[in-house]
Amino acid sequence: MGSEDIETKLAAARTRLILDKPFLGALALRLPMVAADPKWCQTTATDARSFYYNPDYIAALSLEQTQFVLAHEALHCALSHFHRRQHRVRLRWDVACDFAVNPLLVRDGLKPPPGALVLDSFEGMTAEEIYPCIDDNNTDQPMDRHIYDGEDVDPTSSGRQQGDEEREGGQGQQPRDGGAPGGAPEDAGQPQTDSPSGAAQPQPLTAGERETLAAQWQQRLAGAAQQAQQAGKLGGLLARMVGDLLQPKLPWRMLLARFMNQVARDDYSYMRPSRREGSMILPSLRSAQADIVVALDTSGSVSREELADFLAEIDALKGQLRARVTLLACDSKLAEGGPWRFEPWEEFKLPGEFPGGGGTDFGPVFDWVESEGRQPDMLLYFTDAEGDFPAAEPPYPVIWLVKGKAPVPWGQRIQLN
Repeated sequence: MGSEDIETKLAAARTRLILDKPFLGALALRLPMVAADPKWCQTTATDARSFYYNPDYIAALSLEQTQFVLAHEALHCALSHFHRRQHRVRLRWDVACDFAVNPLLVRDGLKPPPGALVLDSFEGMTAEEIYPCIDDNNTDQPMDRHIYDGEDVDPTSSGRQQGDEEREGGQGQQPRDGGAPGGAPEDAGQPQTDSPSGAAQPQPLTAGERETLAAQWQQRLAGAAQQAQQAGKLGGLLARMVGDLLQPKLPWRMLLARFMNQVARDDYSYMRPSRREGSMILPSLRSAQADIVVALDTSGSVSREELADFLAEIDALKGQLRARVTLLACDSKLAEGGPWRFEPWEEFKLPGEFPGGGGTDFGPVFDWVESEGRQPDMLLYFTDAEGDFPAAEPPYPVIWLVKGKAPVPWGQRIQLN
């Protein structure tokens, strides 16, 4: 297969991604496609700026497998794997990143090429979560080259990582271009070849380039997700992954304090005073006591230490907000002995041991509030969000403080861990 045929195949695979998988296609479009020297690129590779490929490898793939490798490299970049390794061993990190990416693509209907690392047990996990599960003596190899790092591994330990020895003394390294930060043009040009044997291996990213590219890929991820959602073609694991990545990164304590302050704060009133007080209208400080309901999921997924930590934070905030707090505990039904009520000056703490351990049903808490004829200023629910939700959203603010990755159907979600 000639070079023009390879370029046509890559362009066709990328176009098919754009049409069928607009989220992945929009990301792949951000990576210029560059034919690489087979001496260092046995399959495909990325430095978060371009998609590098071995023409012979692409020629051996089907069109569906070519779509997979394009999306694979694009997801590495969109997930900022080049920016998240930190202290971790490079080869183990590269393997963990492949295990994180490939199940997402398989679940989305793409066909992996031979050698792709896929384990159902790692489905939905991040590279950081997978990394500790990979043994030091693991012999798995990533299907591609992740060439954004300067630290080289022993070529004899990794068939997929060979070629680093070609870079001794800086020889054969591709000079940086003078384009936009990160080197990847926004129009993502057509496949290109720097020499008859293909492009030389590029230099690793500098610390500044990592930061710049991480910000760029975060914006690209958000934009691609928005386009795909508008087209109705983003769901499942990819939608959850995008939601986790784009949610606020502020500490949960700061987010919780922000939301509680929105519903319970002092304010000034310009109401006309009584005639006995005179005719002049001056601002007066109006202070109302907030009514807050706190619900604890006692089904067993949340430890007592985590519950105590959460209640201590509420205790510190309620004193500032002059809030009266009603505490409920629930697994599949409300715990006996409740509810427990705490005035603003009383310490807010666990009233005792909760048996718990059953299934999780969030309905009893909201049913109790309705039966009391109350409309609290806020309901805080501390849970793993694994359970049955009421079908209708109540007419008052609900904040879910969630341990884990489960979504919530309505209300404001704050990630605990």
